[in-house]
Amino acid sequence: MAEPAACPAFQLGRPRYEQGSFLGRMRHVLDIIDPRTLFVSEKRLEECVKLLEDYKHGDLPPGVSDLQLWEAQKIKQAIIHPDTGEKIFMPFRMSGYVPFGTPIVIGLLLPNQTLVSTIIWQWLNQSHNACVNFANRNATKPTPTSKFLQGYAGAVGSAVSIAVGLNVLIQKANKLSPATRMIIQRLVPFPAVASANICNVGLMRHNELSEGIDVLDNKGNVVGSSKIAARHAITETAFTRVVLPMPIFVLPPIIMSYLERSKNNSWRCSHHVGWIHSAGSRFPFFTLLNRVGCDSCRATAACCCPSTASCAWLPSASRCPWPSACSPRCLRLRCLA
Repeated sequence: MAEPAACPAFQLGRPRYEQGSFLGRMRHVLDIIDPRTLFVSEKRLEECVKLLEDYKHGDLPPGVSDLQLWEAQKIKQAIIHPDTGEKIFMPFRMSGYVPFGTPIVIGLLLPNQTLVSTIIWQWLNQSHNACVNFANRNATKPTPTSKFLQGYAGAVGSAVSIAVGLNVLIQKANKLSPATRMIIQRLVPFPAVASANICNVGLMRHNELSEGIDVLDNKGNVVGSSKIAARHAITETAFTRVVLPMPIFVLPPIIMSYLERSKNNSWRCSHHVGWIHSAGSRFPFFTLLNRVGCDSCRATAACCCPSTASCAWLPSASRCPWPSACSPRCLRLRCLA
């Protein structure tokens, strides 16, 4: 059976797609967040693990293709933690980030929020992020639980304080028109989430500034440790954490506001959906349900499309721009959070 032209030769533990290009990194991210792996059965998982073990020991059965090996590795990496060897709880897997995180994004983007609802949604968002980070943590070295709690408390505190503070300022801004105030209110989640992400990275990885991080050569061998590389990695990671929520929390509010003001908006045009407004006047809950449904579709599209591109923007490993600061053989450094 001929191999598909797009399927490269299998390499255990390596990404299937070339990480030197944006398209390759984006396809790799799509593999990681593929929600279909959430429905893999226990039997299928055992088959994938056994197939990879057979490959590792050179005992592959005849007829196994590279495509089958890549699929087996994708399923194993999506479900089993690489360091602990244990199954990751389904809602906290990377493949579950979109389906389980979308309802929270919808809650953050809902208009006319009260002080209590703002605090609840920001807390839920940071709690979900903290659980995902902890479930997918680097467990090669023991990390005290207090460090995770410190990062969690800092992220929740910064997100809630900024969101509440901005909402209070907007409510007191009497010179703003109702339409402008609505747009600004919908943009409030972005600075809150972005600042919380920066705070979380700083609190979780501040020790790397004093201890340094491992620097690798072209073959992936550790050749030393560098504080300069650590500073570069933390800065790049923090910047990425600011860009990452931008497509989710900036684009949808602007698009939603434009659609609501447009006369051709399919959700508001009385010519096409007059029955919706008729039903909404009689049943207010129907209007709320319609609004939430529209917001759900937009938030899901925002989570699945632009955020994937922002994840693939930077490679997970960067070249060291200061070879003299580390070693003549230091060519790469890990920048993963």
